[in-house]
Amino acid sequence: MKKVVKFGGSSLASAEQFKKVGAIIRSDAGRRFVVPSAPGKRFDKDTKVTDMLYACYALAAEGKDFGRELRQIEQRYQEIIDGLELKLSLEKEFSLIRENFAGKAGKDYAASRGEYLNGIVMANYLGYEFVDAAEVIVFCEDGSFDMDKTTEVLGERLKDMKNAVIPGFYGALPDGHVITFSRGGSDITGSLVAAAIHADIYENWTDVSGFLVTDPRIVVNPEVIETITYRELRELSYMGATVLHEEAIFPVRKEGIPINIRNTNAPEDKGTLIVESTCRKPKYTITGIAGKKGFAALNIEKDMMNSEVGFGRKVLEVFEKNGISFEHMPSGIDTMTVFVHQSEFEEKEQKVLAGIHRAVSPDSIELESDLALIAVVGRGMRSNRGTAGRIFSALSHANVNVKMIDQGSSELNIIIGVKNEDFEPAIQAIYNIFVMTRL
Repeated sequence: MKKVVKFGGSSLASAEQFKKVGAIIRSDAGRRFVVPSAPGKRFDKDTKVTDMLYACYALAAEGKDFGRELRQIEQRYQEIIDGLELKLSLEKEFSLIRENFAGKAGKDYAASRGEYLNGIVMANYLGYEFVDAAEVIVFCEDGSFDMDKTTEVLGERLKDMKNAVIPGFYGALPDGHVITFSRGGSDITGSLVAAAIHADIYENWTDVSGFLVTDPRIVVNPEVIETITYRELRELSYMGATVLHEEAIFPVRKEGIPINIRNTNAPEDKGTLIVESTCRKPKYTITGIAGKKGFAALNIEKDMMNSEVGFGRKVLEVFEKNGISFEHMPSGIDTMTVFVHQSEFEEKEQKVLAGIHRAVSPDSIELESDLALIAVVGRGMRSNRGTAGRIFSALSHANVNVKMIDQGSSELNIIIGVKNEDFEPAIQAIYNIFVMTRL
């Protein structure tokens, strides 16, 4: 089995963590291609190497002395090298970095050096070949990512390699200038490598044992999701659940490659398997719960609204003209409610209200602020009757008033609107009714 393994910053923060990673890789001969992040925090008040590089370069860009800050970064890597007892010197690399910082090579170049250097250390530690991501991750002249070219170049470069380390997070423009993905971009690199080599599985190793049913800051020790589909993950990620960089899904989904989220500190845990589709029945009716605060709702009323052709389009055009996107739009015969991000809406609320009055002449418009939206997602809801009823029952027992409920035709998710102050109790109540009652 051919595997691509990506390790996050917390997994590579120290020599001790490197040794754990090394043991994981060596325990399975299929783990042939490794994508490392830059060293993360070693303890709570520590600083990530990427942040150290940003701060160091900021001094260089202002023409100030940055020698002390660069030496501190060099010491971080030297601690790892010494802890691993490697005969490796990064002196030439740091000399070039110093020269390029002084020449104002750019923030992207600065930030990318964390992964670049960690890739060199990782390749030396494992005895794998090192492939600079700037040579195989291709961006267009306008800074947009070139997926097709990258797949071609990566596939050609790696096809005859037995093992390789490819740093995450960055690539290069046609002229060779280094450019980075957004934060979390190492996930994307791992996905691209997996797609290019037609891997059997993409393992993404982090500091949690998979994707949790809900936010552990709200529910104590929530259950781990065993298997989740890409569609379910997309729904949960959109509503704020974060484990994997969203853009990392698409390259492997296109190839039908599953992703396995694993825990470096608990490698015996199976983690979460993310797949295109599955016959496996979910452990619970729901797969996950996620949500966000900070929404406002505009409730528009007009008699005979349902028979007025183009009513909805005219309303939404007002939002479009004001540069405001909407989240959800439940409606009845004579009512239509539009949910928007409150922070985006507040500045332009009077312009929007006036625009709606001019566009559709409503009988009334009511505004409600400080709302939260919660997504209850799960493929199991399709085959289980009464899911919405159980949600209403749970929220009623928790004294949570439901402001809105919206279910798509796919029956994959139910969106619930509540007041901001009811957000945490609502999530706890939904979790309890679907998960705790099954334990």
